[in-house]
Amino acid sequence: MKKSISVLYPPERDLKAWAQRNQQLEVPSRWPYGLEALSKPPADVEARNLRVATLPQKLAARALPVRLRAQRAVAGDIGVTWDENAARLMVAAEPRRHMYSGVIWLPDSVIADPHGPHQRICAALRQMRKLWVLSRAQLEPLRRVLGKGCPPIEFVKFGVDKEFFAAQPYPERPLVLSIGGDRHRDPATLFRALQGVHERFPFAEIIVQSASPLPAPPGVEKVKHVSHRQLRELYARASVVAVATANNLHASGMTVSLEAMATGRPIVMTRTPGIEDYINDGVSGFLTPQGDHKALAAAVARLLEQPQLAHQMGLAGQREVADGMTTAHLARRISEIIDL
Repeated sequence: MKKSISVLYPPERDLKAWAQRNQQLEVPSRWPYGLEALSKPPADVEARNLRVATLPQKLAARALPVRLRAQRAVAGDIGVTWDENAARLMVAAEPRRHMYSGVIWLPDSVIADPHGPHQRICAALRQMRKLWVLSRAQLEPLRRVLGKGCPPIEFVKFGVDKEFFAAQPYPERPLVLSIGGDRHRDPATLFRALQGVHERFPFAEIIVQSASPLPAPPGVEKVKHVSHRQLRELYARASVVAVATANNLHASGMTVSLEAMATGRPIVMTRTPGIEDYINDGVSGFLTPQGDHKALAAAVARLLEQPQLAHQMGLAGQREVADGMTTAHLARRISEIIDL
């Protein structure tokens, strides 16, 4: 039987503009996260924006028992959302007969604030047919958070567009690059580490993309924003990509790591439970202890001192992405979860 599937994105995500930018080679993948790869016969798959829930819809979503959800379902068999915030909106505004979602932030949010306002998101997630997370470290914490009524949860490896972030020749001039600024980044440790790198390698260029209010140390250029196209060019120029994070389960820095690995660049990164699913320590890069700026600096310095080792690690990471961490692999796993 032909299935009707809606991949539902937040209202603020301009899908038309994204597709146009993809055609102009400005962003990876035709749909965000490469979920256009879910489109395969005989399923009828669409991507569109969720509507903002009205007050009556919000009240109905809270009041109706789960057994009555199908009676409220809008046209379409299956609804898929990327994260828990979109899942909550789907339940309130556009419920489907069968709903599936990823979960990114909730386990860490509950750890940070056990008594915070998590109930509504938890209630929405209990209405999903299945959930997925992007690190194994999230599985048990999420099951505990959702408790009774928790749907099946599966681990799905994230993936990147290996055509957009294509392999590039290893550069001759040294550049240390750091990208990103989600809530679990650790700019203080990063800047202390890069200060040490600059003191030891004053000839190396160091660029950090970060919105942190902390000032960059001498020898480090800080930029607030780079486009996807600029990011791709920076990866091509980079000798090593370094990321410092605080403790987290959702694999903060995962996207940057895989994009850099796809380009053929080694990674130096903070060891966290989540990131161990993506970085093969000693093979595609180095993992260092949390908050240890000296260890982070030493790992970066080792790769600057040994460009052949850096190149070999970059090639290893490139192979790992190609073999199992592309958007095609990601979509295939989600397809299995939603029984396509």
